[in-house]
Amino acid sequence: MVERPRTKMIRRCIVAFGLVLALFWSLAPVYWVVVTSLKTSSEIYALPPTLFPHHLTFENYRVALFESDFLRFVLNSALVALGVTVVSAIIGALAAYPVARMRFKGRMTSARLIVMAYLLPPSLLFIPLFLVLQHFGLVDTKTGLILAYLTFTVPFCTWMLIGYFGTIPAELDEAARIDGASRLQTLCKVILPIATPGITVVGLFAFTHAWNEFLYALVYVYSKDSKTFTAGLSGLVMGDTFIWGQLMASSVIAIVPILIIYIAAQKYIVEGLAAGSIKG
Repeated sequence: MVERPRTKMIRRCIVAFGLVLALFWSLAPVYWVVVTSLKTSSEIYALPPTLFPHHLTFENYRVALFESDFLRFVLNSALVALGVTVVSAIIGALAAYPVARMRFKGRMTSARLIVMAYLLPPSLLFIPLFLVLQHFGLVDTKTGLILAYLTFTVPFCTWMLIGYFGTIPAELDEAARIDGASRLQTLCKVILPIATPGITVVGLFAFTHAWNEFLYALVYVYSKDSKTFTAGLSGLVMGDTFIWGQLMASSVIAIVPILIIYIAAQKYIVEGLAAGSIKG
């Protein structure tokens, strides 16, 4: 009996240490990016490296914002990510509803194929996809990039929504059907309003995937009118020369929009993940 409070304290200390270690592991790279973006070029290359900027400067941000095409690249990324999010959510909902709510032959096979499509590495698809986009004249276009991203965001959104739709009572479908609603009306007017947190979660994940994607953006687009910021950042690497100040400042600028979105939608993310993790 005497050892129980001590054991509890030890466990709390272990948990606290684990949380601190996880926070440090996650935030240390972000901190270094922000600090480096505020340093002068001479201080960035100084040895030993400094943990705090001795001479604070916003010159790297000024160059990134006003003397480069980076803002155009960020706008392109936003347009592509929004397009991918909307289309992925619509197709994902339409595909997930029959698998989750209806009973038909091949239902489980369809679910497994969706998982397999999501698990297929994008690096195996970029050459066949390039040939398809080239055939339709969609190389170096934002539309082509959106279509390429849908190959991995749609299976992901569909699989997530299958699990979420499964938590909604089936009696709601039956009541809507008795009232004369079609399957599409049941989905749009009954299921989707209830599944708003889940739709928000899969939409945010699809947006994040499209926002951060690099391989397809590097291969499929090359002009300033279509290039996204991930491919634009590679332009700051010239051979073995890295323009670290502008590279870090541009990275911080690219982090801000997605950070604001996640903070604003935090409530829906928590609700969606919590509801989707409970069956019934």
